[in-house]
Amino acid sequence: SAFCIGVSCEGLGESITSQYAEMLQALSPLFGVDISEGDTAAACVDNASAAVARMITSSPAHVPMAQVLPVMLKALPLKNDMTENETVYNCLFGLLQQNQPDLAANKLELSRVFGEAASEASKVDDELKEKLKLALQSLN
Repeated sequence: SAFCIGVSCEGLGESITSQYAEMLQALSPLFGVDISEGDTAAACVDNASAAVARMITSSPAHVPMAQVLPVMLKALPLKNDMTENETVYNCLFGLLQQNQPDLAANKLELSRVFGEAASEASKVDDELKEKLKLALQSLN
């Protein structure tokens, strides 16, 4: 269901922004799922992160960044659904390029996420790892 929310926001754009608050409320409990319960639980959290990333990318003005970004960053890097890496990190790269103030306020957590995702042990593909390393340098 989280995936459907994200894809709907991506596809419908501005026409669905009036529903963002309800969608974020629906996604919120997914960030509390215990990922130690296995791959399905981890995929659930990953899909919630990707849905929020799609919402931000589609209409950042309709997302309460100060509340949403700390929760999303805490859930990263993705643990199971690596197909969502590009969606999530491109969203964060975009916010970083825009000097989004709420992302800047979470610089330490963002550095942690980028560092873990760019590490040798990470399952992130090599091209994205290079982008993460460059972004990490810009944060320091």
